[in-house]
Amino acid sequence: MNLARIACLTLLGAAACASSERPPLQPAPDGTGAPQWEAANPVTALPDPPLGVPADLEEAGFRVTPEKVRLGRWLFFDRRLSADGTVSCATCHRPELGFSQEEPVSVGVHGRKGTRKAPPILNSAFPIYPVYFWDGRASSLVEQAKGPMMNPVEMGMAPEEMVRAVRGVSGYARYFAEVYGDERIDLDRIAEAIAAYEATRFSGDSAYDRFDAGDAGALSPEEQLGRELFFGKAACNQCHLGFNFSDSKFHNLGVGFRGTEPGADSRSGFGDRGRAIVTGRDEDTGSFKTPTLRDVSRRAPYMHDGSVATLREAVELYVRGGVRNPWLSPEVKPLRLTPREVESLVAFLRALDGQGYRDAAPTTFPR
Repeated sequence: MNLARIACLTLLGAAACASSERPPLQPAPDGTGAPQWEAANPVTALPDPPLGVPADLEEAGFRVTPEKVRLGRWLFFDRRLSADGTVSCATCHRPELGFSQEEPVSVGVHGRKGTRKAPPILNSAFPIYPVYFWDGRASSLVEQAKGPMMNPVEMGMAPEEMVRAVRGVSGYARYFAEVYGDERIDLDRIAEAIAAYEATRFSGDSAYDRFDAGDAGALSPEEQLGRELFFGKAACNQCHLGFNFSDSKFHNLGVGFRGTEPGADSRSGFGDRGRAIVTGRDEDTGSFKTPTLRDVSRRAPYMHDGSVATLREAVELYVRGGVRNPWLSPEVKPLRLTPREVESLVAFLRALDGQGYRDAAPTTFPR
């Protein structure tokens, strides 16, 4: 082989190696030397809880820092964490929809449909949430963050694949070191960073909160009637209680009960046995966790399977006393509400729309 040919092959090999390398960090336009994605996403102070949220991020059960929140925000919106590069946490937890979704059930990698709607994550960092997911299978916000990543329908990654995907983005290493003290990337750190971002998604300072704080004009007369019904005649606060309007317990409303229809479990009559899948107890059949009502108007359709199209229809389900089945929760009974009272109750629920959680996807990501 002549020297010219050797030189040619050497140059081609060098070019091939160079083309396979990740592009170098791009300095920020302002000349600071920081990567573009860092300049566009600076570290910001942790948010203060809005009016009506008497809780603090120190109660989250793990350390939440501004740097960890920035890292978690990138990871939350980054589609490279899914098996086919099309799905992120934000695909189903959309900021504009109160960090829930408008589809009846989640759609994951390769267009696969799940069986449940993504629950909201608002005000989810506090001890009022002892368990997570509709069936309570996760015992912490960090464990909850792992769930969709490992789900073959949602993001479709095995643990080692998820870690490999994040490690494969060389730009992330410096931010894991910034948060954790070294560049080690593992599943626990990934999940904790995502959970830190989720922990900052507050919802408060709603018209209801301002009325409750003494602003008599914050609620309209119709909304005030709805408030009276919610805490009185309709007794919604039996289960939707506390500042986040959830008891974090599990109740059977009969939603998803199919009896002997196709798709129903032959023993229970439910297409989804809910909490019973986790506990193995018959009495938990068809029971699902009470969701927060914060920003409830933004996340139709409703229930764990997205089977109730509108907020009014959700209220009417309760007015009817749910759907009769052998495991119907004793708290669920028919309500004697007039059509006007139903409208007032819906108006009050809309007055729970608040502030503090809004965000948009980063425009640039580490690479």
